[in-house]
Amino acid sequence: MAYSEKSERLSARAPIDKEEYRSIGGGFRLRTRYTDMEFDRTSFIPPHEGDTILPLSPFFSRLVRHAHRKPPRLAVRDVNLGFEKTYTQFLTDVLALRNTLRASLGEKAARDLKEGKEVYVGLLAAGGYEYAVGFVAIVALGAAVVPITLLLPVREASYFVLKARCVAVLASAAGRNLGDSLSQHIKAEKTLDVCCIAIATSFQPVPLAPEEICLSTGRYLDDNAPAVVIFTSGTTGPPKGAVMKRAFLHDCSEEINSHFNITELDVILHVLPVHHATGVGINFLPYIFAGACVEFRSGGVDIPWLWERWKQGGVSVFSGVPTIYMRMMRYYEQKLAFLPEQEVNMYIKGARSLRILLCGTSALPEPVQNFWSGVLGGNSRILTRYGSTEAGAIFRTPLDCEDVPAGSVGHLAPGVTIKLSNGDEGEILVKSPWMFAKYLHDPTATAAAHDAEGFFKTGDIARREGRNYFIMGRSSIDILKSGGYKISALDIEREVLSLPYIGEVMVVGVDDDEYGQRIAAAVTLRDDQKIYRCRGNGNAGKKLTIYDLRRDLRSRLAGYKMPTILRVVEGELPKSATGKVVKKVWEKSGRQAQGKL
Repeated sequence: MAYSEKSERLSARAPIDKEEYRSIGGGFRLRTRYTDMEFDRTSFIPPHEGDTILPLSPFFSRLVRHAHRKPPRLAVRDVNLGFEKTYTQFLTDVLALRNTLRASLGEKAARDLKEGKEVYVGLLAAGGYEYAVGFVAIVALGAAVVPITLLLPVREASYFVLKARCVAVLASAAGRNLGDSLSQHIKAEKTLDVCCIAIATSFQPVPLAPEEICLSTGRYLDDNAPAVVIFTSGTTGPPKGAVMKRAFLHDCSEEINSHFNITELDVILHVLPVHHATGVGINFLPYIFAGACVEFRSGGVDIPWLWERWKQGGVSVFSGVPTIYMRMMRYYEQKLAFLPEQEVNMYIKGARSLRILLCGTSALPEPVQNFWSGVLGGNSRILTRYGSTEAGAIFRTPLDCEDVPAGSVGHLAPGVTIKLSNGDEGEILVKSPWMFAKYLHDPTATAAAHDAEGFFKTGDIARREGRNYFIMGRSSIDILKSGGYKISALDIEREVLSLPYIGEVMVVGVDDDEYGQRIAAAVTLRDDQKIYRCRGNGNAGKKLTIYDLRRDLRSRLAGYKMPTILRVVEGELPKSATGKVVKKVWEKSGRQAQGKL
């Protein structure tokens, strides 16, 4: 029989009703009859699994290659714990923790993993080596990571574990008490047994030889299966878990690395929360995928330490949020600028040694951008970007940013499709190759998040000028409707921030029978100014009134955009873990105005 004729008969064979098996030893029994569509070499051999074998995927293939580099390259530097680890040591610890986790699973979870079903594991850790090992170990198990901040009380943390139906929780040393309490609470309240495993107990004193770390020769992991769950902020209800696909680990990382030319020579200083999209998908995964070094420093952002670390050198990439850059600017103006010129120049040299400075979560105010452009010199500036947890990177500024005007978040990312609901302005509706798979266990919310054409509804408003996009704010809180006008609160905030005595500002709409909404501004005052009194300047100067603020804004804003309500706040405005001002808090609790027209 000719080969082509035999192939045609095989492909036309009807599905087999009765399976046939043969014994191959070791307790394995393999099917011996298959339809043509099922045929694969792995059907005839035992699974290629073991204590030093990683699953087959583009993500793990890349990590294994990094472990073979000579000389050995650093994967993680942990400032808090005071050590650094190579890729070989990193993968050694990943494998050991993966094996510990696998051995701890109950029968159902182990069976679900073997059958390719969804399994979720919580990760209680701040940014650092324990977090990195825990994250990759969970993925190496074939499960999905559910990062949880250490700052939550037990009852609140239990929401995330129960929502994700976690089968276990990995905890750093700092998170062990919370993890144990969480496990006990869930057992008492829900009669569920969710074990807590200490990450560091699996660390190995001696790394494996690179040759001992193998990749499975089985089938590739399913790129559409869950890899990580990132919970939204929950400002309009309980947090929703955005499930990111496994392809997010390598494809999104490759896109970031390609755009910013990230290589194994880069070192990123990571100080942001690691349970949010930026901390995971922008500051962590792309760098280990590239073979670069991630330098973690967890805890509250220490501005003097940041300046000292920059001065020390050895960091090529830093990713922050507007709050961090504003605080660093203030510290420079109030402290560093008064040092001897030679010392000041050392700090400036340190800042200029960074190849890339990124800013996300919201647009960088123009006065802050102008300050940093002066410090960085030449045409350098902080690169702004825009994305969402569910859709990933949407707009970003190129490294050569001369054609991107101030206040813009740049151009559309390659492969992304968007439309603005009203032509060149409106809600950002997006289709992205890095889209989330779903909201965890919530098909109703998943469907409702898209329009009739399948575009994800971001809830953010933007305008387009040529290739450049400008974010106007959240439709729910940043687009104000006053006196028949639609007004961007962010536009007003940018102008208020340009005033020399303003530290921070947020602008919201306050319901009004006559105007629909009145424009209200909450501000903090700079400690180093003496025009208007505040606690930070020793109550020097006079009280800031709404009339003073409007007078100083008259040349910057049209009359209908002027605030008519003012509140001066001591200290700082309330912020989320990512540094965003939490406007909902002030809308609900801060209606008492100190100045009103």
